[in-house]
Amino acid sequence: MYNTDIPTRAELPSSKQLWRSTLIAMASAAAILVAVVLPSEYNMDPTGLGRVLGLTEMGEIKAQLAKEAAEDRAKSLEAPAAPKPDQESNLLGDILTGLFISSARAQEVAAARKDEMTFKLKPGEGIEVKMKMTKGSKVNFAWAVEGGVVNFDMHADGGGEAISYEKGRGQPKAEGVLEAAFDGNHGWFWRNRGDADVNLTLKTDGVYAEIAKVN
Repeated sequence: MYNTDIPTRAELPSSKQLWRSTLIAMASAAAILVAVVLPSEYNMDPTGLGRVLGLTEMGEIKAQLAKEAAEDRAKSLEAPAAPKPDQESNLLGDILTGLFISSARAQEVAAARKDEMTFKLKPGEGIEVKMKMTKGSKVNFAWAVEGGVVNFDMHADGGGEAISYEKGRGQPKAEGVLEAAFDGNHGWFWRNRGDADVNLTLKTDGVYAEIAKVN
């Protein structure tokens, strides 16, 4: 049986060679970080190479979607204003009214329905559509763009919670099932980043109380 020869000391890399290889690896990693990762993920392009390669646009889109999603979550987490003196007398009535209509709302939430909506988006214009859903309820959805593509963020907020289910850029359509992770508002944000108007059609089929354009 043949055993592999043990390399001699002369055949082994020297400390200088090891240091040089380490430095080359570190320099390569730093170059990838600066030229690729920062522009595409964090919208930072210190060298200008990211814009040449088209990576900066990707970072800008991700940053914009993250900002818009954060603003949407912040709105949902805003504390309600304290009642004014002239409103305090109506507080008890509001509570009683809420108790009487809560069961009706629960039945409304549990009802299955179908909807189809079409929107026109100008270049740079965004739109958000939300459905009121209870935890665990499901909605089949399909949306398609005529005349171009859009960036999107499928997300939800409510009761102090927020989640982003899926994000995408330059998409002409999507379909699937949205399952509510908690009680609240669930839906989509789309933005037209193209140079021409587009028409976006959304179809939904499932268990939700209402669906409406938010902005």
